[in-house]
Amino acid sequence: MVMNVVIHRLNIDHLDTIIALADELGAEYVELANSQYYSWALVNRDHLLPTRAQLAAADATTAAWRARIEARVAQGGRAMRLFFVVPDYHDGQPKKCMNGWGNVFLTITPDGTALPCHTARMLPGLAFPSVATSSVREIWYESEGFNRYRGTGWMKDPCTTCPDREKDLGGCRCQAYMLAGDPAAADPVCPKSAHHHVVQAAVARAEAGEPPAQPMVFRERQNSLKLQAPHTDKVIAMGG
Repeated sequence: MVMNVVIHRLNIDHLDTIIALADELGAEYVELANSQYYSWALVNRDHLLPTRAQLAAADATTAAWRARIEARVAQGGRAMRLFFVVPDYHDGQPKKCMNGWGNVFLTITPDGTALPCHTARMLPGLAFPSVATSSVREIWYESEGFNRYRGTGWMKDPCTTCPDREKDLGGCRCQAYMLAGDPAAADPVCPKSAHHHVVQAAVARAEAGEPPAQPMVFRERQNSLKLQAPHTDKVIAMGG
């Protein structure tokens, strides 16, 4: 059994209870995944981004549980693996976009559209094929949507000259679009990005405990299906 828990500022202080519940339910793998700030999470980022102190406490709680489980296993008890995923806003290290755009994952939406990333349809100027009209081979190897940001040939500075370009592949394309307004830009979580100040400002607001400028926006029918991305004039497609 794999249990995935999305962690954010409003529940991270309850991590001990969350892990205890996973243990009680018999989970074998538990992913404690700090929220990634795309789509609705981006709109509500000032409500959800934890402080560094909260992350440090959560990391210590996870380490204590790992030690407890290790001791239990040594006595012949049940194992449970814990994975704590730090938000890239604090980590400062761009994460490979879906482990590399068009490298591993292929998502099929309910209408048959094939995507290299579940949020890729927000990116402008990209056409994504459908499994109703194209073979999986054509989609994977020949489609513009899967080839546009595959590898490193699409990159521009600072990514082209970065020694880590093969390691992080420029980071997340959707995050670059949402925060920098350019899907070919360096992911703004990277300190080398010209838009890194946007991420720094969000972290600073979380650290200062500033009250959010707007109330929590829930994914309800009356809310718009399209919301403007913070710090840009771009519109986020608020689908799935």
